[in-house]
Amino acid sequence: MDIDNVKNACSAGASQGSTGNSGSGPSGRLYAFDGPAAAVLDHRGAVVRWTVAAEELTGFRAEEVCGRPVRDLVADLPDDLRDAAMPASGRIRLWHQCGDTIDVTFRTTKVGGSAEVLVLAAPTHHVADHEQGAALLRALSAQNRITIAVHDTDLTTVQTNAMLGTADGRPVQPGTRLSDVLCAKDAEDLEAVLRQVLETGAPVVRRSQQVSWRHDPARQQALSLSAFRLEDARGRPTGVAALYVDNADQMRARRHLDLARDVAERVGKSLEVVRTAQDLADVLAPAFGEFVAVDLAHSVFDGEEPSKQLGGGDMGNAALAPATAVWPAGIKRGEPVPRLPDHPLRRSFLHGEPVVFGLDDFIAMVKDPQLVEYLVPRDTHSVMVAPLHARGLTLGAITAWRCGRSDPFTEDEVDLMKQIASRGALAIDNARRYTREHRAAVALQRLLLPPATTDTPAAETAGVYLPAGGGAGSSGDWYDAIALPSLRLALVAGDVVGHGMPASATMGRLRAAIQTLADLELVPDELLTRLADLVQRLAAEAPFGDRDIVGGTCLYAVYDPVARRCAMASAGHPPPVLVRPDGTAEAVGISPGPPLALSGMPYETTVIDVEPGSVLALYTDGLVERGDRDIGQGLPRLTEALAARCRPDRALDETGRALLADLADQAPRDDAALLLARTRAVPAADTAHWEIPADPAAVSKAREWITRQLTLWGLDNLLFTTELIVSELVTNAIRYGRPPMDLRLIRHHVLVCEVTDSSSTQPRLRRARTTDEGGRGLFLVSQLGGRWGCRHGQNGKTIWSEQAIHGSP
Repeated sequence: MDIDNVKNACSAGASQGSTGNSGSGPSGRLYAFDGPAAAVLDHRGAVVRWTVAAEELTGFRAEEVCGRPVRDLVADLPDDLRDAAMPASGRIRLWHQCGDTIDVTFRTTKVGGSAEVLVLAAPTHHVADHEQGAALLRALSAQNRITIAVHDTDLTTVQTNAMLGTADGRPVQPGTRLSDVLCAKDAEDLEAVLRQVLETGAPVVRRSQQVSWRHDPARQQALSLSAFRLEDARGRPTGVAALYVDNADQMRARRHLDLARDVAERVGKSLEVVRTAQDLADVLAPAFGEFVAVDLAHSVFDGEEPSKQLGGGDMGNAALAPATAVWPAGIKRGEPVPRLPDHPLRRSFLHGEPVVFGLDDFIAMVKDPQLVEYLVPRDTHSVMVAPLHARGLTLGAITAWRCGRSDPFTEDEVDLMKQIASRGALAIDNARRYTREHRAAVALQRLLLPPATTDTPAAETAGVYLPAGGGAGSSGDWYDAIALPSLRLALVAGDVVGHGMPASATMGRLRAAIQTLADLELVPDELLTRLADLVQRLAAEAPFGDRDIVGGTCLYAVYDPVARRCAMASAGHPPPVLVRPDGTAEAVGISPGPPLALSGMPYETTVIDVEPGSVLALYTDGLVERGDRDIGQGLPRLTEALAARCRPDRALDETGRALLADLADQAPRDDAALLLARTRAVPAADTAHWEIPADPAAVSKAREWITRQLTLWGLDNLLFTTELIVSELVTNAIRYGRPPMDLRLIRHHVLVCEVTDSSSTQPRLRRARTTDEGGRGLFLVSQLGGRWGCRHGQNGKTIWSEQAIHGSP
């Protein structure tokens, strides 16, 4: 179709109301365009040259256009241009071979030495895009914090506003590769990202990248990279455009947020003052400073409040970080911090504000070069000191040093340190207050416990106690060894519900109750029954919300060195372990009753034979239970350890400490108490036993037996008093008791006289009146002996009396 036919067809379409789309074909699509179209016109305005680009733009071949006036290609030519010369530039519509019109922008210029005119034309939208793109590129290139780089398909730089990372700041020249500017590793990483964009066409948006300059490797810069592929009009890749935005502020803000989050997450988990201080130092170094020290008032280490006027000399170092750093000679963990001279900045510190010193300022404040060398790490250029201020108390200070090529501290970092110091001070103060309360509870606990070791005719004992750690606080674990009449020994181990002062107080009340009940010489099951009644009364007295936490477990055992037997009962407590003289060990099989806070089920007494030289081990569950094991796993482990360590040649207290070191956690969540008792036996030669007939004449026989036995033992000095005591006890048994009746003597450091009958009648001590014929027997017994008493058994009662043997310990 030639130009005339196109014009006629378009005229017909116009008469029917149709119009062409400027710069597009019938479908509305934009025509492909690789470059400007060119044509050469003669002096009459006829086309004499027609380029391929012009053919692609209009669709007309050269033979269809050459020789014809260029005005024939123009649609809607303005009247003022019909007879005028070709303007230097402008915007017109050209006919397209398909019948559309194309909106183009053109420029003309004279061909040197002739009357011919060169016309260059391009679609108007391409020209506008080009102008806007050039303006955008100029604007981006003028931004100081935005670096733009255009790379070809080989990733060679075509255009950029980047400057070299050198002191002179020379611009990067076209033809440069990234490896010429950046360190090899950073250049390799960036090229991999750009190559992926070039190959896939998927853009990269705001990718964080840390780069180092080739000519200054120590200088690092945080960048945010955005990259997208460049394409020509036909969609073919022509290169990659990359925008690098200085991300230092965002990265700094992110680091500050991360640091604040780390402090919140890691500082304060421990309730130990030194551990909390070390956690704080570990978070800050090297994220905030190359070296960090935390100094605390000396009283804070002990859980006490610091003095109001806190300063150097009143503090000691609690934490240093990093642990692998080489510190100056004067900075040592646990060492006192030298007192610094008064200074305006130091006074700001005393008012709770962080202070920052340059090295010169610090030297000027200290005024002592040796002290500076003593305190300041090598290559330091900036120091920040922040007070640890909490609840109106200045607990200590954080000191951070920056060295080498790191940046000095900034104002926003001072604000950040103020927040961190505030949070760290609260954590340290919580640990300080816990330390004070924990020490008080542990001191109370230890004061309420019996002596660590005892030595009685029945056994030698050693008790060890390990308070809970890791924030659990002390609880109500206890042990006891109670000397009973007739050379017997009561062994107790118990565990009260809860922790802290309330548990320690409850433990003290239960221990006192057990000692009182033991003095009544109750059998183990009866004693636990009465103790459970007491615990239930205590629970009823407690506030309503605390009733569920009043309770506990208890094991009560009584060892008789004469019978060489041990009777025991358990209120929900783990069984004891018996280690025999031959080294074998086993847990004693007992039937545990309910814990002390419960009722409704009876307790059961278990009796076992115990050889002399055996070791009975009573313990609390903190020794056999922990997070990764229950009593089913912990009890065999304890039994094996006891069998290995309970040797006759080793002291019991040493054995107990070794067992706790082996079995307990480093920071146990529960208290652990252990009582070891190495049993003894009273030799048969130191006891004598007779059956008493139910005949009043047996009183004289009893005196004869006593005289003969005491003479044999060489205790003639006790003969008179013992005869009187035995006469009264035997007379009461015959008069008020029931057969069978027994008389027994036991010799040790005391002389024990026992009379047993089958009656459960409780004897009473009373003062007889002058006219009374009786009622003076027990009064005489109490006056002649050191002490006396009565105990009940399953088959009757025993009345006993003790007299000291002169010369015995």
